[in-house]
Amino acid sequence: MLSQDFEVRFYETDALRHVSNTVLAGWFEAAREPIFRIFTPELDLANWPLILASYKIDFLKQIFYGKAVTLKTGISRIGNSSFVVYQEVWQDGQRCASGQTTMVHFDYATQASAAIPDAVRTQLQALLVEPV
Repeated sequence: MLSQDFEVRFYETDALRHVSNTVLAGWFEAAREPIFRIFTPELDLANWPLILASYKIDFLKQIFYGKAVTLKTGISRIGNSSFVVYQEVWQDGQRCASGQTTMVHFDYATQASAAIPDAVRTQLQALLVEPV
């Protein structure tokens, strides 16, 4: 799995003194950047080849300000034109959340999904994980 550390920022906390549930979707998107680069290394928005079809986040433990988090990212399924990114948030050695995001390789010119190229598929396969 890919791994990336994030500092929890004060404004990401809520009235209950833990990280707001809405923050995790943003963290997960930021941690997907290495996956995006597999499709478009320069992150060229004029030629962006992906759309987000769905995402689901499971909140397992509270996450607190003042301690870094580690986001782990892998691929749990690869289809013809879509794939599922599996991610986890860890703090203090504990898995605090997990999420799955379905991404679709998309041709904006035709407004239709497109087969994932073989070279890209090979790189995605190197990141295959079994979701917990």
